[in-house]
Amino acid sequence: MEAYKREFIKFLEDAGVLKFGDFTAKSGRKIPYFINAGDIKTGVQIQKLGEFYAKAYLDKIGEKRSVLYGPAYKGIPISVSAAVALANHGLDVPFFFNRKEEKDHGEGGVFVGYTPKQDEEIVIVEDVVTAGTALRESMSILSKIDGARVTAAFVMVDRKEKGQTEKSAIAEVGDEYGFSVYSVVDVYDIIEYLEEDDSNRENVERIKKYLEVNGAKE
Repeated sequence: MEAYKREFIKFLEDAGVLKFGDFTAKSGRKIPYFINAGDIKTGVQIQKLGEFYAKAYLDKIGEKRSVLYGPAYKGIPISVSAAVALANHGLDVPFFFNRKEEKDHGEGGVFVGYTPKQDEEIVIVEDVVTAGTALRESMSILSKIDGARVTAAFVMVDRKEKGQTEKSAIAEVGDEYGFSVYSVVDVYDIIEYLEEDDSNRENVERIKKYLEVNGAKE
């Protein structure tokens, strides 16, 4: 496994973002592990997370100036920290996010921050994709912007789960909307990381059994 992947998984575990147990995903699936960006709660943690996203962005997109969109709520700090990290690398990108409820006073509207212009490229930054539900919600929200053009999305972890077909949710979303969804690590990286410590055997077995049923067939 590449060193940065091990570093990232350890960061998620140390920050309490990666948890093991019994959880219910947004898709309704019962899952044996959970990725929760809401557990990032210190300045150093969010700085590190933004740096990982920035590295992924520069690796996959290069120095192209896109607009970062962070869906409420967990995507908001991710978009801000990723924009700051990219600025530290010399790439100044704008960012914006949405409100859960449209504001009917003051400046009004559902979006906060930068207003994308016609045909500007938008990159979604999200925490995790299970069945693709959250990304589809983001696309529905972004459809309110005239001429919005999403060209990529970045997530912490690709869970490698099937979506509405046997293909992965990430592949389905990419096919449906015509853009690539990138991840820093995937669930098989997490399994490899856990297998390095025999005390993780139970969690590894539970994740593997879950993937036997819900894993993508690609």
